[in-house]
Amino acid sequence: MRLWTTGIAAATCAVAFAAAAQDVPRVPAPEGARAYFISPTDGETVHGAVTVRFGLAEMGVAPAGVPSPNTGHHHLLIDTPPPPFDGAIPNDERHRHFGGGQTEVRIELSPGRHTLQLLFADHNHVPHEPPVISEQISISVE
Repeated sequence: MRLWTTGIAAATCAVAFAAAAQDVPRVPAPEGARAYFISPTDGETVHGAVTVRFGLAEMGVAPAGVPSPNTGHHHLLIDTPPPPFDGAIPNDERHRHFGGGQTEVRIELSPGRHTLQLLFADHNHVPHEPPVISEQISISVE
């Protein structure tokens, strides 16, 4: 896993968002591409912070702002349905961006039931065509 400093990742995301706002066409995803959770598993109960590990098949991970064929980066959707696929994915507490190419994160969630879903996107934070999106899973936090 490659780690970037927060400043570099933030600057890269800002450039990518500016480009995405300019009606950028969707990048094709290769046949068989899919995003999935390595952990946690659907229905799992966790205690405290949870480490979420992202899986990807038939594509590669690259930082935001770096165009390269058959690559992109992960976005974690928390307690929200997927956004429209025709523009950049929002960047807020429910739509977490991993534009540095990260493939896992440790997050704190409030006690209760939560849904998680992965949405893979191109260098401009725009979902591929067709979208590379995981099944939505539910976890419980105690």
